[in-house]
Amino acid sequence: MTWHPEAVPDAHGNTVVVTGANAGVGYFASEQLAAAGAHVVLACRSQERAEAAVSAIRRRVPGASVEATPLDVSDHASVAGAAAALLERERLDVLLLNAGIVHAPADRAVDARGNELVLSTNVLGHFQLTALALPVLERTPGARIVTLGSLATLLARFPLDDLQLDGSYTSWKAYAQSKIAAQVFGFELDRRLRAAGADIASVVVHPGYSTSGRTPGIRGVNQPSKVKRFADNLQAAWTQGKDHGAWVPVRAALDPEVRGGDFLGPRWVTKGVPARALATPTTRDRAVGERVWALLEEYSGQRFPLGR
Repeated sequence: MTWHPEAVPDAHGNTVVVTGANAGVGYFASEQLAAAGAHVVLACRSQERAEAAVSAIRRRVPGASVEATPLDVSDHASVAGAAAALLERERLDVLLLNAGIVHAPADRAVDARGNELVLSTNVLGHFQLTALALPVLERTPGARIVTLGSLATLLARFPLDDLQLDGSYTSWKAYAQSKIAAQVFGFELDRRLRAAGADIASVVVHPGYSTSGRTPGIRGVNQPSKVKRFADNLQAAWTQGKDHGAWVPVRAALDPEVRGGDFLGPRWVTKGVPARALATPTTRDRAVGERVWALLEEYSGQRFPLGR
């Protein structure tokens, strides 16, 4: 299973939606997918930043087919509106679930429904969006759902009795736990899709240790300070730019050899070309998957039209 990031398969005729695509890995995945010929929809909370990203892709990829659509994954109504717009499309080949909070707030915050904000943004909104957009994925042969996980899943415990972090919140725990839940969702989703006989693959990825200071500067998208670049370049031996981190979800989206339930990451764990990776046993555990699925339905208020 080899992959050359500079020679990706042709994606003309494919429609790809990338959440949180105005910066970071999401932006570069969108740019690379557009360069491969896909029509890319940047689903973003900020219209201004989304349009800046669209403009950047058009500058850097002549003839790119790209557009922006509003989506705030922490807002129940916004997610419902975005999903309704997706259902009007003829096809949806790839739904890339990338949006999220990386630098969690120091103090616990909640969304309008009372859910812990990092969990809401990194997991619940994507759960709702995927459930509501399922019909357009089902009518697209070979559709894929790609969930962005994290190396943080290797470094944290996962207490199922405290997913909302009531009384035990720290910013690190909120981020790490949300990414564990995201990976659990991605793997459990694939098991349920298979059981339902759906022609949809759910793939989970992580981008390694990708930093903005080692990422190409792009006006309106990535403009790190000189201090940030200096600090990040001191870690060059084990880090990479977010443009290289984006290679992993792009492979998950386009490689014909990728299958549902696969887990991909950089070859050298923190950096490198994308390859198959080892997920933590917790994120692949069926019993954990069933329990987390039930909690995601409860917290999001969204029933998912796939049984077991």
